[in-house]
Amino acid sequence: MDKNKKKKQLKKAIQGLPVLKPYAAGADIGDTRHDIAINDGHGGHIVRTFKTFTADVEEAINWLKEEGVTTVAMESTGVYYLTFYLMLEEAGIEPFLVNARHVKNVTGRKKDETDAIWIQRLHSCGLLQNCFQPDNDFRTLRTYVRQRKGLVTRSSDEVRRMQKALELMNIKLHIVISDILGKTGMQMVKAIIDGNYDATELSKLRDPRIKATTEEIIKSLQGIWKEEYLFTLEQAYNTYVFLQQQIKDCEKKIHDQLIKQIGKSNQGDITTDQPIKKKGKKNQFDTPISPSLKALTGVDLCGIPGIGEVSVLEFIAETGTDTRKWPGAKCFTAWLNLVPNTKITGGKIISSKMMKKKNRAGQTLRMATISLASNKTPLGDYYRRMKSKYGGKGAALATAHKLARIIYKMLETKEEFSHEILIESQKKYREIKIKQLEKQLERLKKVA
Repeated sequence: MDKNKKKKQLKKAIQGLPVLKPYAAGADIGDTRHDIAINDGHGGHIVRTFKTFTADVEEAINWLKEEGVTTVAMESTGVYYLTFYLMLEEAGIEPFLVNARHVKNVTGRKKDETDAIWIQRLHSCGLLQNCFQPDNDFRTLRTYVRQRKGLVTRSSDEVRRMQKALELMNIKLHIVISDILGKTGMQMVKAIIDGNYDATELSKLRDPRIKATTEEIIKSLQGIWKEEYLFTLEQAYNTYVFLQQQIKDCEKKIHDQLIKQIGKSNQGDITTDQPIKKKGKKNQFDTPISPSLKALTGVDLCGIPGIGEVSVLEFIAETGTDTRKWPGAKCFTAWLNLVPNTKITGGKIISSKMMKKKNRAGQTLRMATISLASNKTPLGDYYRRMKSKYGGKGAALATAHKLARIIYKMLETKEEFSHEILIESQKKYREIKIKQLEKQLERLKKVA
């Protein structure tokens, strides 16, 4: 009898995976409907479909609470999941946002109901991994930062439209003035919109620091004044001015949110270092935000070569400051999509390509590496060495990976950035390179 019991237990273990989360639900999230599946307690499933209005979402959550559900795994494309996700958190139910690649259904069973059942099965067996989601404060900060970045992009589009309108009228202002957004350029554009087409009068708006002569500026302002192009110039200028005001309003919201989060993390203390007033650069904040970022993170990430305060803000808004959400630096860089997706079978690497996904924080670090091309620090040397070896794209990826590991270490240990570690690795590389060259020289001598 004992042997038969053991055989039956063995068969049950082989037939199915152990259920680790018996009160788990699976949800297929869409724009117009949410399909939610739960276990009926008899080896089957109950699937209900809810609309996406707020009242319907509340009804779905109340139903889940009545059924005793403690966690819900959801698959979604776009931002349709967010309202359901936040309302689950408020209701005390643990939400799991999972990668759609990890929950692919069996071939031939692609339906919303069966997708929800499949997600529920995987989640109840503990086979799904929760995607990273920031807390509410950093989600708010991320919204403001993304809004500001979008406004900056649209503002750049309007500048190009202004330049195009001037070019169509053969106004060669960009030849004599390096930046049309400067004091002289904007004053001249405003005067043209107001109806002043006299090149001599317009040249009087010239700033004394401009190197071009008055005669050259007068020649550049002699054009063909077409009504349709003047209208296009006026609209682009007005839109640009409006967007600049929108950016300032957004920056105020970002400042207020940073102060709020600093107060929460420092037990009500919102004091920061006094910002050093400096001349504002294009697309930079009017008031330096590096002191606020240092107070929020506990370390000065702006002290890393190649990373400015805007880059730090955009990066932190996406990742937050809690490194415990990733098991280690390797997982952190993989989430940033700064390492290849290596596939190994039979002990051999069959593929090692970058995944086709966009990560805003990883893209921020890649963009930051451009400034390291002429940097004299060890990080600049590393970037140039990688560029000579892998090209510009490979160098940006490798250097961004190194920056990500540095940031992770600083946030984890709360230690400031130091060049000493990089200098030591640089010395080791030079020593290895010298040995390689010496061996190569010896081989050449033998051949000669």
